[in-house]
Amino acid sequence: MKIPTNLKHKPVFLVEDYDKIDGHNAWQSDAKGLTLGLAQWNDRGKVDISGKVWRHTGEKWSRQSEELPITRILDLAILVAQSSLYLQDAYRYEKFYDPENPEIDIIGLQGGRMTVKVDTENPKIDEDILLFYDTMNKDGELIGERFRTLKRLLTDLGY
Repeated sequence: MKIPTNLKHKPVFLVEDYDKIDGHNAWQSDAKGLTLGLAQWNDRGKVDISGKVWRHTGEKWSRQSEELPITRILDLAILVAQSSLYLQDAYRYEKFYDPENPEIDIIGLQGGRMTVKVDTENPKIDEDILLFYDTMNKDGELIGERFRTLKRLLTDLGY
């Protein structure tokens, strides 16, 4: 399915037919494409790059299509990687986290900090972290394939 180019988000790089590889939703996803391009919220003289997930209802492009700044996309990738790393040893805690010290890591970014921690404000965190852990394990092959691809590309870029 062709991604629209007449809308405010201006695609530069794209993945069409994303619905065929969209994790567990593969072959039945409403996410039909991914793009990196010029953000729809650009002000005169200021250009930002954004990523967009293009959703299609079967009849029209959905308003639920999502656009994120490229730095947020990378920040989400960092959060996924840090969470996965944490979960490798989470079994050491009775509840899969330490209620007295829910902080996992502090990652320096832009002279500030991204503090990653377990959300102890979630009233069902004890159940939810186990469900999250089980799902990450179950999806290990899908996630691992993407981590390996990302690692290869980052290595090729010199990182």
